[in-house]
Amino acid sequence: MVTFPNAKINLGLLITEKRPDGFHNLQSCFYPVGWSDALELIPASETAFSSTGLPIPGEPMQNLCVKAYDLLRRDFDMPPVHIHLQKNVPIGAGLGGGSADAAFTLRLLNDRFALSLSVDQLENYARQLGSDCAFFVQNRPVYCIEKGDVFREIDLSLSGYYIVLVYPNLAISTAEAYARIRPQQPEHPLADLLLQPITTWRNTVHNNFEASLFPTYPVLASVKEQLYEAGAVYASMSGSGSTLYGIFDAPPADLNQFAQYRVWQGKL
Repeated sequence: MVTFPNAKINLGLLITEKRPDGFHNLQSCFYPVGWSDALELIPASETAFSSTGLPIPGEPMQNLCVKAYDLLRRDFDMPPVHIHLQKNVPIGAGLGGGSADAAFTLRLLNDRFALSLSVDQLENYARQLGSDCAFFVQNRPVYCIEKGDVFREIDLSLSGYYIVLVYPNLAISTAEAYARIRPQQPEHPLADLLLQPITTWRNTVHNNFEASLFPTYPVLASVKEQLYEAGAVYASMSGSGSTLYGIFDAPPADLNQFAQYRVWQGKL
């Protein structure tokens, strides 16, 4: 069985406070985009993990896909599988690629072995693997609060717009990004700002990590400005970096300025 774990972007990201458990509360809208990995489950005599495409750091058997399998294996009698991942979405890019791989592994195992897990059950398993893993169970636009794993409905659609994702060959760890952040309560809830016309977002919808990371990594600010110069109606960094994205009314005609970076574009 094969599936295609897709990335997500953050439409705004406000870090509002540090929690007693060491995590942070936030406000954001997670929005799925089409840049995808490929994930395959193969019958095997013992559980194994392999990958092609972009190199994945760490021990193979410590990959989140394997951890997803092990999590379900504790509660269900599943046979061994060989998990193979074609890694296309950059790592340390703020796109949730690893989280998507883990959540899609849960979904694939649920289908393959007829575990009959509900959406709520799958989301609860996913929350044990990472704060944004649960989003990829339903994989639709949602407003996120608390650690990013509690969801609220939001009437927001970018259907008809085009998106360009630019990964400037720079991985930023979540730990580094959060070490620089200063939580603060927003003047207006992000949900209210996102319901305004997208033409207003440039001045109102922000990613808090930009203020702390742009001075250290000037390429991020440069790429964001280049996206606006290319005609984006809104541009931002996604997650805790380092991917920048631009949302366009029409496919941009010329992206040669990003030729040295990894770029993905498609329709929302």
